[in-house]
Amino acid sequence: MSTVTLIILLAAVAAMAGLVIAPSVRQGRKGDLPVRSLPSESREQYAARWAGLQERFVDSPGWALREADRLLGALAVDRGYPAESEEKRMDALSVRHPDEIDGYRRLHAMAARVNDNEAAEAATERMREALVAARPLFEQLVRAQPHDERPLPPPAPRQRDLDRSRVPRQRLGPAADH
Repeated sequence: MSTVTLIILLAAVAAMAGLVIAPSVRQGRKGDLPVRSLPSESREQYAARWAGLQERFVDSPGWALREADRLLGALAVDRGYPAESEEKRMDALSVRHPDEIDGYRRLHAMAARVNDNEAAEAATERMREALVAARPLFEQLVRAQPHDERPLPPPAPRQRDLDRSRVPRQRLGPAADH
């Protein structure tokens, strides 16, 4: 076996090992990714904007596709995913949303090369498919999460009760005074 063949074989084995090991390493980082709360008003605004761009798709598919890409990126950043680069954001999203990330990648790639004047029916159909493919990730990110709506903390004791060093008396009804 020649040296070149051996080097190629070792490189192929290393690449295959990377494909097998990398997802499990990334899955281990899942807990390390911060996910920010998103107030219900923000979730509603994102949902309304997504619905609006879907409606405008018929008249302006290129605009709708680019807007969907921007909207999904902004939503991901609001949820705490990296803002510094698309690549880092996609990598982080792929850890938490491995089943939905391909749709976002497809949308992002199509939005990057789409042109408003592109009127070919086949191109419009591909744009529609890309938009539909990205919707599951959008729905995952905009959906209310347990940490979005936390219950309010219990009310603080009133100052006059603290001054008297006692716990406020609870009234249970008319029989409580007897």
